[in-house]
Amino acid sequence: MTNHSLFALKLFSALGCGLIAGVFFAFSTFVMRALAQRPPAEGIAAMQAINITVINPWFMTAFLGTAVTCLTLAIASLFKGHQPGTAYLLIASLLYIVGSVGVTMMFNVPLNDTLATIKPDSSEAVNFWAKYLSAWTFWNHVRTIASLAAAALFMLTPLK
Repeated sequence: MTNHSLFALKLFSALGCGLIAGVFFAFSTFVMRALAQRPPAEGIAAMQAINITVINPWFMTAFLGTAVTCLTLAIASLFKGHQPGTAYLLIASLLYIVGSVGVTMMFNVPLNDTLATIKPDSSEAVNFWAKYLSAWTFWNHVRTIASLAAAALFMLTPLK
């Protein structure tokens, strides 16, 4: 891998991790709080709409495209041995892949899938909504921290 392609991958990964961390941060700090302040039927309906709308080319390119560049950098770091910054590349890549994408697939998506089956005005909705808000937000905090830490480590990686 040339230095130019390595630099481009690190730049895209750092920007992608930072961008995704910002999205997750927004949800952790005010979106979920705002939804929690609404009556459960309204909050559920809004989150159901968000979960459908988030599946779009812009978000998916940033989210999954960053995962692809992180995977590429993780593999490349295994061939770089003990060169300066190799550990940062590997740890940053794994933080994003496991802490952002992995947590999303293992925790947030299953919660969203269950939420999609809930009728906002049903009796079960109120109980589920309280549990959903707590669990979903906890795992979102994990994704936020992992993505932000990955971005920071990519920025600390030497350019060579």
